Amino acid sequence: MNEQHPIRPSLLTTVAVCAALTLVATGCARGEDDAAAPASDGGGEGQAQVLDEAASGDETCSAADHGIEGFDLTDKKVGFSQSEAESNPFRITETQSIKDEAEERGVDLITSNAQSDFAQQISDVQDLMSQGAEVLIIAPLNSDGWKPVLDAAEADSVPIITVDRPINGTACADFVTFIGSDFVEQGRRAADQMIDTLGGEGEIAILLGAPGNNVTTDRTDGFVERIEAEAPDVEIVFEQSGDFTREGGQSVTEQLIQSEPDIDGIYAQNDEMGIGAVTALNGAGKEPGDVAIVTVDGTEAAVEHIVDGWISAVVESNPRFGPLAFEAAEAFGAGEEVGTNLIITDREYDAANAEEELSNAY
Repeated sequence: MNEQHPIRPSLLTTVAVCAALTLVATGCARGEDDAAAPASDGGGEGQAQVLDEAASGDETCSAADHGIEGFDLTDKKVGFSQSEAESNPFRITETQSIKDEAEERGVDLITSNAQSDFAQQISDVQDLMSQGAEVLIIAPLNSDGWKPVLDAAEADSVPIITVDRPINGTACADFVTFIGSDFVEQGRRAADQMIDTLGGEGEIAILLGAPGNNVTTDRTDGFVERIEAEAPDVEIVFEQSGDFTREGGQSVTEQLIQSEPDIDGIYAQNDEMGIGAVTALNGAGKEPGDVAIVTVDGTEAAVEHIVDGWISAVVESNPRFGPLAFEAAEAFGAGEEVGTNLIITDREYDAANAEEELSNAY
């Protein structure tokens, strides 16, 4: 690997990547150049996250850079703030990954859940600090509006690691690192799948995520950019928010069927909306394959719908942040350089691999 792209020293060799992320030996044996490729964790419980070194960039942060003293993570209380209710597979898996890794490492963990209320999440994080959290792992609901938390964390020398969605601020001043997917690239890959499925032509709809959410914006931008550049005969004729929910996806698709009964494809910006679209299409008398559906997430239910023919492809967004988040916190506390923007590699599921790879879904 190219050492001009420092993530952290112990993640710069194949052996260390495999040890840190619990990848199976067959995944490690592919060699240094392939260390960032997706691999199963070997337990039938899904793929561990793997860093995309090229996308992660060069900027790093250490405790000294951040202006705080080093520490042993096992001596610290860690606070985890979940943004949304653990009622969908992504959030369930994300929270469980954090809990499992804390238990594995013997770290004292306290948690909170804001139930999709941003003001509550700000209050939750402040409360975690009042309960003695000395390191914070945050899955932000939104990227903006975090100044009260950032100021309090700076005053108390509490390092912040963000997962899934970033916090807008200055790296290594306001937070240590962001660990997550490239949402714009997810949109591009979804567009590639749609173009391939439709043969480069047709009318399609976009089921948008939550309004004002950076994930919605990025997954839209990447998708539209790729469609406009690569498939001028694919026309986007309908866009409406399903708010990242199954019920929203079903309701919007029912409206879509009324206004565009001959729609060729649906891009759902998460699996839950895509599954809702399947319900609506089935209820309208459509057959599997009548409408190409491409989604983002990688849930077991969505991948099963590839197997049964209702969904064409799923671009993964891997929620298993626990190992990388705690690895970053441990390295930071030990005085090592940690990349400030750690982008993970996400797989894709389609008809060619869905049945074989179903165990990696969540």
